Amino acid sequence: MQSEGEDQRQNVVGAFQGEQLYENDEGRALEILKTLVLKVDPSAQSLSNSDYLRFLCARNHNIDKSVKLLVQHLKWKRSFMPLGYIKEEDISKELRRNQIMLQGQDKFGCSVVILLTARHAAYERDLEEIKRLFVYTFDKAAASNSNGQTKFVIIGDLQGYGLKNMDIRGYLSVLEILQNQYPERLRKLFLVHMPLLFWTAWRMVSPFVDKVTRDKIVFVDNNFVKETLTKEIDEEFLPSEYGGLANFVPIQDAEVPGWPLGSTE
Repeated sequence: MQSEGEDQRQNVVGAFQGEQLYENDEGRALEILKTLVLKVDPSAQSLSNSDYLRFLCARNHNIDKSVKLLVQHLKWKRSFMPLGYIKEEDISKELRRNQIMLQGQDKFGCSVVILLTARHAAYERDLEEIKRLFVYTFDKAAASNSNGQTKFVIIGDLQGYGLKNMDIRGYLSVLEILQNQYPERLRKLFLVHMPLLFWTAWRMVSPFVDKVTRDKIVFVDNNFVKETLTKEIDEEFLPSEYGGLANFVPIQDAEVPGWPLGSTE
């Protein structure tokens, strides 16, 4: 039996059945998507045009799929973070590991996140706290962008990565959040210092990586880490470990004007 919300969505989508939308018809696409989503969930009034566009692009301008994804996201957000953001006290254990850095912006104005994977303790973590940690990370990274950018870059550093760090269930949970709750937020994911063990983890995770995300992943040869990263990120923001001039900045210590965004307190 379908829910009332699902019935509403299908009825409204049916009113636009046969409407053909293409990527160069962005204005019409946004108009239709807003109309559909607002009829199902009035809380969508808080969304910006760029939010609607991200979900539209994530489903290749398919209106029905875009509405379904966005309505599901709004429901998830109300449930997962009723305050509109994640409190640092609710992820304090993971923040103390200093495993996630926020380093300024790349040359396009997208914020730069660094994951120090060897600092992750797979056998000690709480999965729900890991989910909250990455929602906090994605939100704070998006809020620290400049030049009107809406995406972020991630550097996954696997230096020292071992069995104690391998967390397939955790990876899949974070991947699901990234692909379904933060579509079109990732600009690029650079993976550096990859040991042989990484490829075992990759074989298990890669079937769940959609094509859009997969196309943004760059496997960096150890001999070209500095050359690759400095093409994208100015040395002033890139830590010295990768050939830059900066120090690591733990994400909880990074200053972002107006943070936290979306607070209802």
